[in-house]
Amino acid sequence: MRLPYEVFIGLRYLKAKRRNRTISFNTLISIAGVTIGVAALIATLGIMTGFKEDIQAKILGTNSHVIVTSRTGEAIKSYTELTDKVAAVPDVVAATPFIFKQVLLTSDSGSHGVVLRGIDVKREATVTEIAKNLKSGSLDELERLGPAGKAPPAPDGQAAEPPPQLPGIIIGKELSLRLGAFMGDRLNVVSPVGPISALGMIPKVRGYRVAGIFEAGMFEYDSSLAYVSIKQAQEFFNMGETVTGIEVKVTDVFAADRTAKAIEEAIGFPYWARDWMKLNKNLFSALKMEKFMMFVLLVLVVIVASFNIVSTLTMIVVEKHREIAILKAMGATGKAVMRIFMLNGLVIGVAGTAIGIPLGYGFCWAIQEFYTLPGDVYYLSHIPVHIKTFDVVIVGFSAILITFLATIHPCRQAARLDPAEALRYE
Repeated sequence: MRLPYEVFIGLRYLKAKRRNRTISFNTLISIAGVTIGVAALIATLGIMTGFKEDIQAKILGTNSHVIVTSRTGEAIKSYTELTDKVAAVPDVVAATPFIFKQVLLTSDSGSHGVVLRGIDVKREATVTEIAKNLKSGSLDELERLGPAGKAPPAPDGQAAEPPPQLPGIIIGKELSLRLGAFMGDRLNVVSPVGPISALGMIPKVRGYRVAGIFEAGMFEYDSSLAYVSIKQAQEFFNMGETVTGIEVKVTDVFAADRTAKAIEEAIGFPYWARDWMKLNKNLFSALKMEKFMMFVLLVLVVIVASFNIVSTLTMIVVEKHREIAILKAMGATGKAVMRIFMLNGLVIGVAGTAIGIPLGYGFCWAIQEFYTLPGDVYYLSHIPVHIKTFDVVIVGFSAILITFLATIHPCRQAARLDPAEALRYE
């Protein structure tokens, strides 16, 4: 099949004048500019998507997909029946009650304010990943009493008293290092809400034994989160047979908002169901905006590269004005001349995109394989990368569109060339 003469002439104009070179230097520079821009876009979007999904996985590993609480802020009574009712909603995998309070943890070497969660030991693993995040200990230890620390020294001639039997508590790795408390050590939980005396409200204090240490991978959770059994939390906070809310795990995390609405319809007022995206709306909105802004900024790299295309085609038009005039004198229309130079720009854009996409994948592979991060600073040993097909399609389409738009001015300049003026002094 014979190619149209516009294609033949357009491809010929991209070649170099010298016989030992197949492509002109200006064409190579234009292709290289588009290639670098496309590769940088794909690598950056892949890294930002990887970080977003890594943060999302860590949030969902520590928190449930949906949380049911009371709109009035009061504790929930008859939570067993409510939990069963929530678990019966379609697309709900599991549900379990929890208690959520702020307390102060103290040890022999320091103190720190934390969020104390009371959990159902038997059902918590069906909703969150706390059991998988444990580096030492187990959830079952929360329901057992055990000795904490060393026995106090006994007076001379008397038998040493055994250390007190204390309930278990699970703390984060960073919190453990900050308090200097490790497996088997004693921690005191201090609640600002306690009994009222003549002097006012007295803080309530209870001792606990470190029964486990977890690492969620996020500093916020590892440094300010602690777990006890739900029975211990009810006794300590004098909550009786009430809880703060219900944790829910759903089948599709990205459809958690629809499941939350179905839960609200099933249980009615005054209960309120919120999905994980609403609870972390500010964080994910910031990540989404950051990714969009990085896309816009790196598109400028492709736009700068398109200036090379404009200059290259303009130089070709000036250099080939005699050939263009002869073509028009032989009957070529202005649109045909425009197609010749538009083809030049499209070839540069497609070639740069075709080389840039695998180069971007190669950058991401090299970053994952050879670039490491200090784990004690970033909680990551390697940079997470996830390249989405949609992002690659958008990047490729944007690059080709920008390079096509860059051909408009040189093409119009070539189409307006007057054959008589171009050949007058030839």
